[in-house]
Amino acid sequence: MDKYTITIGREYGSGGRLIGRQLAQELGIAFYDRELIVMAARESGFDEGFVQQMEQKRTISFISNLYLIGYELPVSEQIFLAQSKVIQKVAEESSCVIVGRCADYVLRDKPNCIRIFIHAPMEERIRRVREVYGEDKPNLEDYIRKQDKNRAAYYNYYTQNKWGRAQNYHLCIDSSIGIPASVRIIKELVTEFTKR
Repeated sequence: MDKYTITIGREYGSGGRLIGRQLAQELGIAFYDRELIVMAARESGFDEGFVQQMEQKRTISFISNLYLIGYELPVSEQIFLAQSKVIQKVAEESSCVIVGRCADYVLRDKPNCIRIFIHAPMEERIRRVREVYGEDKPNLEDYIRKQDKNRAAYYNYYTQNKWGRAQNYHLCIDSSIGIPASVRIIKELVTEFTKR
């Protein structure tokens, strides 16, 4: 297999982005996370800050949005489609790691897509959000749960799948085993996957 894409879905605070970045570095392939916002903004013509603000919001109702804006696609739908186009483009160009943004679903028909989901116990996530992400909100557990709820709503809306459901992924990892160990396990999967 010449080119492959590793998609990483993750719970907030599980270290999925850190794992993805280290994995891409060790494999010598491209890494995409927030870079996709810039690319989707170019693709859609919307302002980069606006795309970032809208990308995790699902529409209230496709039909009511059509009614409200005169038969144009709702903005959130336009941004999702632009982002999907960008994801397909970067996956075609070279091997890469893509974090979030429903990439596993967008590339669901690609035989060279390796789908990963990262999770961790709440206490580990609270520690990482406080110490690594620098968040100092009074109730971090509630904040983390809200972030997960938003991710789940966005993913479930656009994919009609269930966010974090093991059957949607090749591998689910509890990152409390450590970032290096998580990267090592995914690399082993990539080695086996690319032999097929």
